Amino acid sequence: MKSLYVKFTVTTIAIMLMSGLLSFMFSNFYYQQKLKPENDEKVTTIALQIAEYIEQELLLNLSTYLENIATAGYQLFLIDHAGTTQYYGDPFRVEELASQTKNLVLNGEVYHGIAQFPQETFVTGFFANELSNTIGVPVTYDDQQYALFMRPNIKLLFNEIHILFAWILVLAIALSVVFVLIGARFLILPISKLTAATNEIADGNFSVKLDIDREDELGKLATSFTYMSNQLAVLDDMKNEFISNISHDIQSPLSNIKGYSHLLEKNTVSESEKIQYIAIMNREINRLSNLTKQLLLLASLDRQQELLNKKRYLLSKQIEEVVLNYEWLIHEQDLMVSYTLPDRHIIGDPSLLYNVWDNLLSNAIKYNKPNGRIDLTLTAEDHGIVFCIQDSGIGFTDDVKARIFERFYREDSSRTKTVEGTGLGLSIVLSIVQLHDGHVKVDSSQEHGTKFTVYLPQQSLHQPADR
Repeated sequence: MKSLYVKFTVTTIAIMLMSGLLSFMFSNFYYQQKLKPENDEKVTTIALQIAEYIEQELLLNLSTYLENIATAGYQLFLIDHAGTTQYYGDPFRVEELASQTKNLVLNGEVYHGIAQFPQETFVTGFFANELSNTIGVPVTYDDQQYALFMRPNIKLLFNEIHILFAWILVLAIALSVVFVLIGARFLILPISKLTAATNEIADGNFSVKLDIDREDELGKLATSFTYMSNQLAVLDDMKNEFISNISHDIQSPLSNIKGYSHLLEKNTVSESEKIQYIAIMNREINRLSNLTKQLLLLASLDRQQELLNKKRYLLSKQIEEVVLNYEWLIHEQDLMVSYTLPDRHIIGDPSLLYNVWDNLLSNAIKYNKPNGRIDLTLTAEDHGIVFCIQDSGIGFTDDVKARIFERFYREDSSRTKTVEGTGLGLSIVLSIVQLHDGHVKVDSSQEHGTKFTVYLPQQSLHQPADR
């Protein structure tokens, strides 16, 4: 039974059958303990009344009277001391009756056969058409002692009800099975569709659509599945774009290095041209080296917490070191840099966080205007530390801002095409900050500069500083 549909159907039918069996056993137990004694008492009262009437009516024709009783819905058996027997009404299915039982009634005792009928698990005495399942009472007629045994004629009284209940039982079972099959199909169909959709996704088709419109758990699962497939489609596009970008960013400098190396092999190249070509090749090599380092760092960041080596250190001093490293470039571009960096300690990975400040400052320099300005501030809040870096550069639109942290994304405009970069810096910034449970906020508008705000939560900031 590998199919969930078959498992569900078989399990449901088995539960129905088990419930029916337990219900029958409980009902039978209730009959044996409660209803059968009451039925015995009721039939005994009727039998005694019949016997009393026979004994009081002197002109009564016994045989005719008992035949009338039989037509009213009873089965009767009459026997005297001589062993002469007579049946009235429908015959008994089992006519065996112990001699001691006959003698007991002939001697004036009442036989409670209904109450004493065997209490077997699957036997309901009310329906057992046996002579032993009767009430026996002594009767005196015409100065002769008789034993009269009687029970209700179930077939006569309740035959139509038997048929009705039989049809009800058969139809209930048949319809239950049909409805279980239909219901199981209704429940399993969405799962089958999800399975088929999963196979589609496994084959690389992320545009699969699910026509499952339900409000239950399966509907929620279908909604989550659709969201997952859409996200996988986005990730697949990002992967393809990543491969395309990385291929271009590697191929371009390699082509330049190869081309200029061929030029250097020519004897007609002057000394000044050689110096120029070598400088270009070194620039392309540095570009490849920087790209490789950033790719390796991103691959390491994907391992998340395994990479972190946190300790308490002076954050303000680290940011000052980053600014000093770019001092020559700042002077070269005539930029004005102001910073407010009070002493602030933080718990974090110094080497990783260094990349955050380095990438943010290098971007502020690259995308700034001549004679522009860069402002750096570091402040402490109740629950963490906030670092802001604001430039007076070219800024960018809301569409660019929405994608700025994507890997290899670079704004495609005439203002940024001449600016070198891998498109990985801000992706690295976001990954490192998130590893430290922080977040990054961007505010920017075209021609009015950009402001990056990094929030790092407080993590045991009161621990002793490293010495």
